Amino acid sequence: MAKIGYVRVSTEEQNPARQEEILKEAGCTKIFVDKMSGKDTNRPQLQKMLEYVREGDTLYVESISRLARSTRDLLNLVQQLQEKDVAFESQKEKIDTTTPQGKFMLTVFAAMADLEREQIRQRQAEGIAIAKAEGKFKGRPAAHFDKLLFAELYRQLKAGNITQKYMYEKLGICRQTLYRKIKQYEAEMENRPAAAKGKKKKQIPA
Repeated sequence: MAKIGYVRVSTEEQNPARQEEILKEAGCTKIFVDKMSGKDTNRPQLQKMLEYVREGDTLYVESISRLARSTRDLLNLVQQLQEKDVAFESQKEKIDTTTPQGKFMLTVFAAMADLEREQIRQRQAEGIAIAKAEGKFKGRPAAHFDKLLFAELYRQLKAGNITQKYMYEKLGICRQTLYRKIKQYEAEMENRPAAAKGKKKKQIPA
């Protein structure tokens, strides 16, 4: 009858220490940590946790949003736990699925969180639509940086001397932008030799 913890942060840069501390205070002896989006349940540590837990165990999370971002995913995961006779507790919402009240509150909180996210997305879409109509919305500005610095950092990255995190911080861009720029740069590098071969050599008059 072990107390197992599950922690999730959205990116590699976010620190899971606060969540881990809360679960340790709750008595968790083993904690699984994912550093990725909770948009679905395809998370390596989540799957390992589901395989690890046994009958009589209790899974602890800091909040229900750490386990799942949608009502459907949350309820499906809790169902999987219940089929293994594993209880579920959320510290923030004070939910305990070993009680009928806890099961009911779990559904209510999950639905409310889902509704809130949908409302935020709707407000964002409405705001963009209004801005476009007024000619104020220009989209996300393009990231500008030193191309020579990018080329040098790319060379060091490929040589294993630096990490991607160091590279995008040095360039002042986000991780997703770095991935996109690397793909563009590599595509340009591949096309350069082919273009050079297609050029005719300048003839030197006799």
